[in-house]
Amino acid sequence: MLAFGEVQTGLLQNSRAVTGLRAADVVDLVNGEQVRRLERPIAYAISPDRPDGVDCRLPTGSGAHVRAIGTLVTHATLVGGHVLQGSAYGYVEPGSADRRLPWPHYLTQPGCLEWIGKARADDIGAGLLSGARDSSVLDLPAITGRILDEVQRSPLLDHNPPLRAPRLRLRWTAKIGGKGLAAAFAVRSEELRTVEISLPGTDAQRPGQDLLAVVALCEDLALHDWLLTTLTTMVERALTGDRRRRDRVGGLQPAVEHLLHLWMPAARLGPELLPVWTDLEARPGFTRQWEALVQRIRDQLAMSTLALLEARGD
Repeated sequence: MLAFGEVQTGLLQNSRAVTGLRAADVVDLVNGEQVRRLERPIAYAISPDRPDGVDCRLPTGSGAHVRAIGTLVTHATLVGGHVLQGSAYGYVEPGSADRRLPWPHYLTQPGCLEWIGKARADDIGAGLLSGARDSSVLDLPAITGRILDEVQRSPLLDHNPPLRAPRLRLRWTAKIGGKGLAAAFAVRSEELRTVEISLPGTDAQRPGQDLLAVVALCEDLALHDWLLTTLTTMVERALTGDRRRRDRVGGLQPAVEHLLHLWMPAARLGPELLPVWTDLEARPGFTRQWEALVQRIRDQLAMSTLALLEARGD
């Protein structure tokens, strides 16, 4: 069974962290449904899931035309009061008929897209991982972008963010019911990353908890890739060129106040998917890169403090 999705990550447009009940209000996107909140080890506010109906072509590696109908599951997540994520996901399977059925049929299967005609799941997976933007096929960036935009328009926000940061997309596929656990992460462009996952599953026809575990993994990976990319950009911007030390420290201050405490890889993951993070730490070395950046920031702050003390001594 092939599951897939996309996570789009950006900075909440607010000058300070939004936590507690206010965070729940910001991501309350479904009337009558309760926002999920977690406070340990880091604050999360997760909007209720809602279906997003689609009837469109699916991308394929071969270029074959494959029509699919059904719903994606979408939600928004606010992490640590600062980082906003929009997530859309689902799975594909052959349709039960060679024609489009009435919508109630699809609404009874949230997150399921049924394709019509002949298609191969591996061909669809290859097309999804290419990340190509094509208005004639399933547009995951538009779906996740709408979720972020909806939250950002909240009147509870002051729309005065403390720093500049990009939006990044993580596109993922997962073969549930495979022979073993494996994951391959790739940086496709400045804004797009992909990860291809294979994991054994207990129910290949209806993914259930296996799919939810993969979604949590991909959202966690997208969060930490965004943190690493944003901090790298801030450090390069602050330390490049002939700038006064005061200006350098001033450029790094927002990172110290708003980002450094958010680095907690695998905080939401169960033990079954922890080996994926272990593998990512061994090869790209996410945490090693993060710690090196944090040390550069600390060195700049230490040198600035020493220079200030010396100036006062004179």
